[in-house]
Amino acid sequence: MLSVEEARVRIVAALRPVGTEWVNIADAWGRVLAAPVTARHDKPLADVSAMDGYAVRGADCATVPVRLRVIGSAPAGHPFAGTVGPGEAVRLFTGSVIPVGADAVIIQEDTDLGQDTVEVRFAPRPRQHIRRRAGDFAAGDTLLAPGRRLTARDIGIAASADRPWLAVHRRPRVAILSTGDEVARPGEPVPAGGVISSNSLALAAMVRAAGGEPIDLGIAPDDLDTIAEAARGATGCDLIVTSGGASVGAHDLVRDALAPAGLELAFWKIAMRPGKPFMFGRVGSTPLLGLPGNPVSALVCGLLFLVPAIEKLAGLPGEAPRPVRAIAGAALKANDHRADHLRAALARQEDGTLVATPFPVQDSSLMAGLARAEALILRPPHAPAVAEGEAVEVLLLGGRDI
Repeated sequence: MLSVEEARVRIVAALRPVGTEWVNIADAWGRVLAAPVTARHDKPLADVSAMDGYAVRGADCATVPVRLRVIGSAPAGHPFAGTVGPGEAVRLFTGSVIPVGADAVIIQEDTDLGQDTVEVRFAPRPRQHIRRRAGDFAAGDTLLAPGRRLTARDIGIAASADRPWLAVHRRPRVAILSTGDEVARPGEPVPAGGVISSNSLALAAMVRAAGGEPIDLGIAPDDLDTIAEAARGATGCDLIVTSGGASVGAHDLVRDALAPAGLELAFWKIAMRPGKPFMFGRVGSTPLLGLPGNPVSALVCGLLFLVPAIEKLAGLPGEAPRPVRAIAGAALKANDHRADHLRAALARQEDGTLVATPFPVQDSSLMAGLARAEALILRPPHAPAVAEGEAVEVLLLGGRDI
């Protein structure tokens, strides 16, 4: 069986980013940039005032107090057309263009706020309170590099660079197929001995959060032909995700059902708990992730493998979720040969240290426990026993993905 990290590395290495499209900047938040963003103009476009005050010549204010003649006003967006000469000043406001002849700004608090004349009470430093042209960035500067998920800050700087359209990777289309005679959708009649499906909806939410576009292929009963027919709905998708049917039971039919369509398995089974029965391969040219049917197993596998896969398709590196340090809120026994992911509650001590306390029951069918969990305690294969208060690593839950 593969390790968790080796499985993720092999999945990500087998994927390539999807194509690109142009989107309006208003719709670009959360998308992955596919081309650099360069500035079309200097910012600011001219020397401008950083404060409300008066544009002056430093030479006129070497000895203070001094009274200057106010020859005009230049609100932001309305530059003064003339030149500031000896003994003159121009009323300015934050963002006003510095008029020709002036080389400093006196803030209004350092004057008597005169209208026709103004008394300057403090000598300015050279270029005081002046924001230089191109002080933020210059025309042609590269402001954003490809391969980053766009944040609100990124949208702001792209707008400042006068880029109304941005080249981004399109959202990966992810087909989701659940299997099983016993599975029913929420709100539908539940068959005898059946269960209500949570995997397809939860995985679809995870796909959206990771930047993908989920395509629901429904629930296929345990029948080879029906599973194969449902999977044909993934035509044109970038990734197929199945839920259930990936183990070794008599009704685990996904591999056999997709074999005629050209399923080639890259690997099957991972040394982890929950989530051991996991498949990765291709159906023709389309990559496939075969997730377990137990809901906790499906979502933990989704966090560890599906999210990095979508990120790689979307133009990101597809990195593993980053663990953080905590201390154990209860003793943990020595681990076996499989990496364990224990659902846990979090608390924070007065010094800021995180305390992760595992739930007493870790069954992979218990969605209530996963819903309450705030972290997964990571237990590597063959990890020794941990006493209460000793260090552990955890994956934080409750973000965009799970």
